[in-house]
Amino acid sequence: MDDRARRLLPPIGALQSFLAAARHESFSRAADEVGLTQSAVSRQIAVLEDWLQMDLFDRIGRSVTLNAAGRAYAEAIAPALAAIRVATARVIARPDENALSIATLPSFGMRWLAPRLGRLTRDMPELVINVAARIHEFDVDAEGFDAAIHFGAPDWHGVEHDALFREQSIVVIAPALLAERPVRTPAELLHMPLLAQAERRGAWQQWFAANGVDARIDGPVFEHFLMAAQAAVGGAGVALLPRFMIEPELESGTLVRLFDQALEGEGIYYLVYPADRLHRPAFARFRAWMLAEAAASA
Repeated sequence: MDDRARRLLPPIGALQSFLAAARHESFSRAADEVGLTQSAVSRQIAVLEDWLQMDLFDRIGRSVTLNAAGRAYAEAIAPALAAIRVATARVIARPDENALSIATLPSFGMRWLAPRLGRLTRDMPELVINVAARIHEFDVDAEGFDAAIHFGAPDWHGVEHDALFREQSIVVIAPALLAERPVRTPAELLHMPLLAQAERRGAWQQWFAANGVDARIDGPVFEHFLMAAQAAVGGAGVALLPRFMIEPELESGTLVRLFDQALEGEGIYYLVYPADRLHRPAFARFRAWMLAEAAASA
């Protein structure tokens, strides 16, 4: 490494102290986080400011406030230090080649993936599948995952997309509510409470349109599918839910299906992963299993 390149790499300890102080805008709280004294953190930041030849904090008495230059620098280097931590953790851990980490949407993980993992264990007992819940898109590789479940379009940047299945929603009701208020036609549903999921507010409108009913829908809205499912089980109303998410309720009879017409959504569930994961035999086996299970459940 030449002198110029070395000049562009400040001491890692100074960078850690700076990021902690930037988060808290307090040298004393930063000291608690990094395990140093307040004066040591202050010296580390002074070293960094001297290295950069600029102030990163505005100092008024004993208080410090991150200035514009400090904020920009913190935002730029934080991801790099996070990537170093992830890479170091991987080296230290020396993960088993047969261990995989999968991030999944919570409802998908609970109602589709988890119930099938027993079959995977029987078929491929050497694989160890670690599952974590994630809702929003993230950097799969940087966070140490081998793959994730994505719903929508094949638009997750920097990963491969394997289509699993398209979401199909069906109309379900609790048997007791159906006995109390029989429903014979789609139009009669308009006299029932119609339960909706927050991200699929237009689903009922689409279902009625497909069944030739002009309807304006106004009913209870739930943030998660499983909340809507449990409300339907309790008799709070009729729900339009993805079929795979309510298989246990259909099998147990706590919910029954109304009408044959299903609503096929535009979104697709995908298995997404960095392309280099295909070089891992364990992941290749897991991917093949996922695709086969998806095909069998479609």
